[in-house]
Amino acid sequence: MALEQRTLICPVEVRSTGKGHTAAGYAALFGVEANIGGHFREIIAPGTFAEAVKGDVLALYDHDMGRVLGRSSAGTLRMTEDANGLAVEIDLPDTSDGRDLAVLMERGDISGMSFGFSVTKETWDETSSLPLRTIQAVDLIEVSAVARPAYPDTSIAMRSLEGVRQIAKSRNFNAAANRVGMKVSIDLRMRGLMSKA
Repeated sequence: MALEQRTLICPVEVRSTGKGHTAAGYAALFGVEANIGGHFREIIAPGTFAEAVKGDVLALYDHDMGRVLGRSSAGTLRMTEDANGLAVEIDLPDTSDGRDLAVLMERGDISGMSFGFSVTKETWDETSSLPLRTIQAVDLIEVSAVARPAYPDTSIAMRSLEGVRQIAKSRNFNAAANRVGMKVSIDLRMRGLMSKA
């Protein structure tokens, strides 16, 4: 499965807990249509993260696996799926990245969150000129605090779209072949019945 990333510019807050700082916000919102590089549109359906939040997920600084801010299995990252989307809380570490991120978020320099994922369930609607992908379930790999929205995964997502199209073509071909096979079978049975009559 391909790893994809999506970024959401949505208010992210930093709270002082007395023991440090906690960053909180949404890494994804349900029902918000995104244009993915002009190739297709995408929405995330409610329920997409219901199982994914139970896994071991990392909190990262700008999708960098070398800059870990928290981890769900350690209790320093908490995620819930609510009516709006994927809500995230990260207890920022007392490290240079954690302290820098708190300052940058308080100043408004870091204003978004993102998530890295692999799609496990999706549907495609290709009835309009720009296909619509509805994500219904994912394997959630990481959530990140990010400075700028970007879609570096457009080519990966396009491979996903092309894969769906190839499967659809294959199904259409197989369905047509089955129809021809049934017609031949019926014709042969009819000829057999006629020859006996």
